[in-house]
Amino acid sequence: MNNQIQIIINNLQEVLNGEPWYGQSVSAIFKTIDAKSSYKKPSENSHSLVQLLYHMNSWAEFTLAQIENKVSDITVFEKKDWIKIDPAHHTWEKGLKQFMLIHEDIINALQKKTDDFLEGAVKYRDYNIRYLLNGLIQHDIYHLGQMVYLNKLLST
Repeated sequence: MNNQIQIIINNLQEVLNGEPWYGQSVSAIFKTIDAKSSYKKPSENSHSLVQLLYHMNSWAEFTLAQIENKVSDITVFEKKDWIKIDPAHHTWEKGLKQFMLIHEDIINALQKKTDDFLEGAVKYRDYNIRYLLNGLIQHDIYHLGQMVYLNKLLST
């Protein structure tokens, strides 16, 4: 049985492409961001839109690896967190595609799991898979809010 998994999948799909309670979905908001402005920062000590995107991708990759039981070294993921952005390699479009593909892979991997899987331990952390998945959704929404604000700030 995977009723609880389906609830998590539905929540994730709602945030990604649906009509979430808080406002626009991830895909709708991403469409409002200009690729050229995604590298701008309001100050030297702040993050750019593209940095936020690749940070979100790094923890989505961590989540997918946990689901697939492919985490053997946490430092691989820690090194990807808040990476130095190289515009030649880390494009807005590439990051968007990566974001959507990783999340699609998460959903597809979860479809094959039962609810018991949610109680499994997350490697290198003191919580279970349920907490990780709900945390990923919260993390995406949190940084999405930052992106909306930053995008408005940069466009004024």
